[in-house]
Amino acid sequence: MRKSTVIIQLMVVMTSALWMLPGCMNRTSETTDADSLRVDTLATDTVDSLSKMVDEMPIPASADELFDDFFFTYAASRKVQNSRTLFPLKVMEYGKASVIEKQQWKVEHFFMKQGYYTLIFNGMRQLNSMKDTTVNNVIVERINMVKSVVKQWHFLRSNGQWKLTDIKVMPLKEHADAAFLSFYQKFSSNAEFQQASLAETVTFTGPDPEDDFSTMTGEILPEQWPMFAPQLPTGTIYNIVYGVQEKTSSSIRYFLIRGIANGLQTDLTFMKTNGKWKLTQVTT
Repeated sequence: MRKSTVIIQLMVVMTSALWMLPGCMNRTSETTDADSLRVDTLATDTVDSLSKMVDEMPIPASADELFDDFFFTYAASRKVQNSRTLFPLKVMEYGKASVIEKQQWKVEHFFMKQGYYTLIFNGMRQLNSMKDTTVNNVIVERINMVKSVVKQWHFLRSNGQWKLTDIKVMPLKEHADAAFLSFYQKFSSNAEFQQASLAETVTFTGPDPEDDFSTMTGEILPEQWPMFAPQLPTGTIYNIVYGVQEKTSSSIRYFLIRGIANGLQTDLTFMKTNGKWKLTQVTT
């Protein structure tokens, strides 16, 4: 993806800062409260530093061509959020309408602190949409699968500028892709269910468990899965929807997990067979 000067500078700072942080996706059950506090404090300091840096830079017009270029600046900067949010901001929470005035706005850093985000697509057309410069409508979602709540930030591009136009909070069951998200919640948190939700063979491309410096591609059987299974985000995930969000009967989901500053990505492909989702392919 083409990066504007602002985005390049932002990512350089993020790379050097975030490499010092333990990855949220790699935490184990042995992580202590002290460790969690230390990670959260470092992340907050890092994001605050990013915010101060970005506040001092103008947004070039080229940053509005692709939503991702704009959004990373928006997420890091109080100044940009103040100028690129339509106040009073409309909010629809469980069907009840309200507004947020500019003086009430609290800076939202989205997934910046956790260092990664997810993307869920129902086909190649959606997958290609994140690089489509004609897309003028994007939704950023925070999906709390434990509480079954979804918060959506709706961005529109008008007169060449991306702006946050409204927020919606709703139960997970009202989400356009509620059935798959409910499946993923169980898949990511229940080892037995995960094992049962594998295809007869899973195509795997990734690090060779016997050689840290090599990659491998091949078919793995369900009983071999524990050796290759990637760490999956659980609890709360963020997602970006490029274009209009619609309910779909598509039988495929591409689930991408992207690191913000380290360039790491894990891609999972799920196929719906006989009414059940099955993991068919993994690339790490």
